Amino acid sequence: MRSHYCGQLRGEQVDQEVVLCGWVHRRRDHGGVIFVDLRDREGLVQVVFDPDRAEVFATAEQVRSEYVLRVVGRVRRRPAGTENEDLATGEVEVLGTELTVLNAAETPPMQLDEHGVEVSEELRLRYRYLDLRRPEMQQRLRLRSRVTQVLRGFLDGHGFLDIETPILTKSTPEGARDYLVPSRVHPGEFYALPQSPQLFKQLLMMSGLDRYYQVARCFRDEDLRADRQPEFTQLDIEVSFMTEDELMGLMEEMMRALFRAILDVELPDPLPRLTYAEAMRRYGSDRPDLRVPLELVDIADLVRDVDFKVFAGPAQDPEGRVAALRLPRGGELTRKEIDDYTKLVGIYGAKGLAYIKVNDWAGKGRDGLQSPILKFLPDAAVEGIMARTGAVDGDLIFFGADQASVVNEALGALRVKLGQDRGLMAEGWHPLWVVDFPMFERDAQTGRWMALHHPFTAPKEDQLGLLEEAPGACQSRAYDLVLNGTEIGGGSIRIHREAVQRRIFRLLNISDEQAEDRFGFLLKALKYGCPPHGGIAFGLDRLVMLMTGASSIRDVMAFPKTQSAACPLTSAPSPVDPVQLNELSLRVKLRA
Repeated sequence: MRSHYCGQLRGEQVDQEVVLCGWVHRRRDHGGVIFVDLRDREGLVQVVFDPDRAEVFATAEQVRSEYVLRVVGRVRRRPAGTENEDLATGEVEVLGTELTVLNAAETPPMQLDEHGVEVSEELRLRYRYLDLRRPEMQQRLRLRSRVTQVLRGFLDGHGFLDIETPILTKSTPEGARDYLVPSRVHPGEFYALPQSPQLFKQLLMMSGLDRYYQVARCFRDEDLRADRQPEFTQLDIEVSFMTEDELMGLMEEMMRALFRAILDVELPDPLPRLTYAEAMRRYGSDRPDLRVPLELVDIADLVRDVDFKVFAGPAQDPEGRVAALRLPRGGELTRKEIDDYTKLVGIYGAKGLAYIKVNDWAGKGRDGLQSPILKFLPDAAVEGIMARTGAVDGDLIFFGADQASVVNEALGALRVKLGQDRGLMAEGWHPLWVVDFPMFERDAQTGRWMALHHPFTAPKEDQLGLLEEAPGACQSRAYDLVLNGTEIGGGSIRIHREAVQRRIFRLLNISDEQAEDRFGFLLKALKYGCPPHGGIAFGLDRLVMLMTGASSIRDVMAFPKTQSAACPLTSAPSPVDPVQLNELSLRVKLRA
């Protein structure tokens, strides 16, 4: 039906007859000449209809936005002075000689051109097929397609096999809630949709397939936010006979190739690495945004014996932390701005936000500082804080004092917010590996040990003796790839010996009986010559979100759900026919 895409026309096609198909992006009537900007996935081009061809002109007068047209015409250069440098096709236009309306369109519920006003996300998702016509959305999905193409090409070229794993599988709850699927042929029994292909990809290594990857669909029934969806896509990778350093090096090479091919950007070689402990100490986060130059500084030893219990209590608590965060030129902050930052840290459990304004430390010493807490701090503590933070006149020092987890989350969030608000964010891409994670963390409610990553992560070989003696001190062979403050990938070397896997299960309060019920197939497979293996999974949605500059992964997914896991387009989830429920041996009982 067509000879060219609209966005492909250039000066080389001048005087050629072309056949175009697309949507009316915009129609303008200028003194008896009708201009139609015709749009398809490759871009748009201006089509001109003269009154000389009365029948074609009359049809052009009737078309409106989003009509679907087929145009036959001749490419010509635009008159001098009318070129459009903002368009790839801006040096040419098409003189229309034939026009067919393939389909009319009602007035869309939102404008699709660049002059459209901002509309709610709910409306965009309800009419997603219209929203996806917008050039911005099409560019994002095109880039996403290119990203997966480059990643597949890299992995194919390095001997990886693209292997699919089951979507209907066994429920093995060890993280988020599973989405369950009732079985008709096995009444009262359920499949689960996979939270990840974790166990299957490990089984593939036990099968001798050595190098596996998959662009995998994953499902998690968890609370949502900007970078979470009930269904999402990850690039899933597993290898045998590689150390973590070898695997991380190969993944670095893949990321550098991706950014070079898609964005013409060179990432560092090698990527920097931080231990988990150092990341938490300096940035309060295991996914630090290195674009922000601000860092946390520990001061517990300086305030351990002061009369100010807000500081002294956490300083003397083995689980506590007292840290300072220096903001250059922070003395410019108003009282209202400080109050707003106090509200921010309160979201993360902080009971307040102490601060010291450095007005004239160089000239007046202690008398040049301004703060409600100064009267509680002796000279030695004040001098130590000033020296350790490196504060100078005009700066402001914020403080966090509480349980270490609260201080880390509160000051970590404040650090990023200050970087954004105060124009401190560096340009460009700042990736890093975070390594040497703890194996376990305690559940705040039950006090039980939980796997920080997942229960199949291997501990460091020289720390196996700590599993029962001091599990909190045991480190894992896990690694996360962080980019501009977002975790885009995470993985680990896996447990490949049955005895070690059983020890981990017991430590996690999974009895031998429960382990057999949930993971018996894995434990059995571990007995038959399992090779050392490990892997990583990259969040494809998050990665594309960052590369396109979108604010949410919903803007790089064709048909996402809302934050309440609903689909306005299809009205899913929705009730089903009672006949279907009866076939599945189910009955709905709504909670009161």
